[in-house]
Amino acid sequence: MNPAAPGGGGTTAVVGARASEFDATQARKQSTLIIKRFLRHRLAMVSLVVFLLIAAFGFLGPVFWTIPVDDASARGYLPPSLEHPLGTIQTGKDMLAQLIVGTRLSLAISLVVALTSTVVGVVLGSLAGYLRGATDSVISRLTDLMLIIPSIAVSAILVRALSGSWYTVALILATFAWMSTARITRGETLSLSQREFIEAARASGASTPWVIFRHLVPNMVGTITVNTTLAVATAVLSEAALSFIGLGVQSPDTSLGLIISENYSQITNRPWLFWGPFVVIVLISLAVNFIGDGLRDAFDPRQTKVRS
Repeated sequence: MNPAAPGGGGTTAVVGARASEFDATQARKQSTLIIKRFLRHRLAMVSLVVFLLIAAFGFLGPVFWTIPVDDASARGYLPPSLEHPLGTIQTGKDMLAQLIVGTRLSLAISLVVALTSTVVGVVLGSLAGYLRGATDSVISRLTDLMLIIPSIAVSAILVRALSGSWYTVALILATFAWMSTARITRGETLSLSQREFIEAARASGASTPWVIFRHLVPNMVGTITVNTTLAVATAVLSEAALSFIGLGVQSPDTSLGLIISENYSQITNRPWLFWGPFVVIVLISLAVNFIGDGLRDAFDPRQTKVRS
């Protein structure tokens, strides 16, 4: 049968298939261009290597450093040596083992916070920008309310009331971390919802979830990705602040902030106990921020040159 026969069904199918193939080709070309831009951003690449090394230290460290984190058989406050490269803390536990576990839990907390807050912020922001009206008013007022709440103080109260386990700290921090993502996503959605491809999706009878997650979110992936990376750095610092004042992660768990809190009084006599976790926190924050800068430049369609 001739596909161009009266009725136009065959022709429409061919045109639709060619359009889909064209869109897929364009998407691949755009993805390749973004990757090339990111790879040429030297500072972002160095930061990515540093972040991966820190992650490997935290998650793979126990494979190579076999002293248990709860082993208190050594004498307290031993200086650095071959047996204990970073010495021991007051209770006789190995500082390097503490640092490995603290790095792992701090990274786990920051990743949970970043991913959870991103999902919540994208969903609420997209709904507000796409549905508008009463939905937009309710979500926007909720966002404004959450923004004026002193997040660190309330998080400290909630952590103390519930427990100090690391996943509780992560979920509580995520509760106060989604608002900026929601605001940015709402603004992007308001702009994109006026575009022709969104109007075409509406005209074809597409449901609200389909339009949001199939058309809107993929066109905001650059902004979402950059905000997610920055949320990691913010979460690391927030967790460290809570744990430093004793209202974050609690023993037997540990984190970089808790290690600093337990050893900051030794900054003069035994500085390695303080500066070890402090340097790791600074490196994580700087690396993630520089990775975010590289991603922002890579996703920017107006970017013709890449900063090194």
